[in-house]
Amino acid sequence: MSVQIPRGTQDILPGTVEYWQFVEQKAREICRAFNYQEIRTPIFEHTELFQRGVGETTDVVQKEMYTFEDRGGRSLTLRPEGTAAVTRSYVTHKMHGEANQPTKLFYIGPMFRYERPQAGRFRQFVQFGVEALGSNDPAIDAEVLALLMQYYQSLGLKKLKLVINSLGDTESRQAHRQALIDHFSPRINEFCSDCQSRLEKNPLRILDCKKDRDHELMATAPSILEYLNDYSKEYFEKVQQYLKDLDIEFVVDPNLVRGLDYYNHTAFELMSEAEGFGAITTLCGGGRYNGLVQSIGGPETPGIGFALSIERLLSALAAEGIELPVSKGVDCYVVTLGDAAKDKSVSIVNTLRAAGFVAEKDYQDKKVKAQFKAADRHEAKYVIVLGDDELQKNIVNVKDMQSGEQVEVSIDSLVQHLKELQA
Repeated sequence: MSVQIPRGTQDILPGTVEYWQFVEQKAREICRAFNYQEIRTPIFEHTELFQRGVGETTDVVQKEMYTFEDRGGRSLTLRPEGTAAVTRSYVTHKMHGEANQPTKLFYIGPMFRYERPQAGRFRQFVQFGVEALGSNDPAIDAEVLALLMQYYQSLGLKKLKLVINSLGDTESRQAHRQALIDHFSPRINEFCSDCQSRLEKNPLRILDCKKDRDHELMATAPSILEYLNDYSKEYFEKVQQYLKDLDIEFVVDPNLVRGLDYYNHTAFELMSEAEGFGAITTLCGGGRYNGLVQSIGGPETPGIGFALSIERLLSALAAEGIELPVSKGVDCYVVTLGDAAKDKSVSIVNTLRAAGFVAEKDYQDKKVKAQFKAADRHEAKYVIVLGDDELQKNIVNVKDMQSGEQVEVSIDSLVQHLKELQA
């Protein structure tokens, strides 16, 4: 019996992984331009971090976490998202005391959630996310959104829809919370058990329920925008103005509720409107979380960030028919004829690699014709032909596989010749 891959996971094979590398490298380039620095946190953390940071009433904590007990009896959890782990590291290493503020970080790595696998959704998935900690300026909200949009657009995506909302400050949320309780209480028995348990704990989460999304009370639920105090209104208006100044198109949706408990003020999602992308259109989500650092033992620190799925990003690129300019082939393939030439090819290939070329040779004693076929499969730009006779003359034949032209070059000047061809 063969061992199968776990459900909800995938092998990313050569021929596909190059696309992953491309979009991840693009993320790093965009973050460098915005002066965000990479951070790498552990794959697993103490379970309490996610219970306190993500929220005990969320589906993530209640239903989706991979939690286990180690040999020391400690409860640990594979990270289901990146923000809580990054803020934990921020507190652990006292980054709030550094001179340069806000602290601007990004991460790329695997996350784990026990969800029903479906198109674009896996139990192990890769997130790219950014976090800006230490500023209450609405301009940093706009900056985060600008980074997000620039990243997607730099990859060629056009059919995008940015949706934003304000969840208000603590005072605004408390007023809205009571209005939601008053709204849903008389008929809460018509809702699922999850919604019933959330009524008093976190009624805002009812609006994010997938089971009861079509219930008539959902459509008439009080909007958070009606309960924003003056500060929250001014803050949200400022964010919108900055987005207009940056020519970033957006839609305000008062029903937008993020799935994690730590959000306040600005919340947002980015959707794909590409035909055939699928029923679940969300590509990315994020928002402001001014109380998160404090909830895990740090000082009162404002923050904002987003996270996106690399898997869903690649699906969106496919839906729009965008082919990324990835290079899969090799620069040079060395074909040999004769034992002496075969021995010499080992050092020639090594010299080419040391000079920065992607080089390959035969390791299976194939005939010359089969070696040329292998060069074609490797999509080699140039084939370097070396026989025992050429070796005695210290020369090789360099064939341009696109034009078919072939020239004799001394082995000593091979690297320089290839550099001139690629210049």
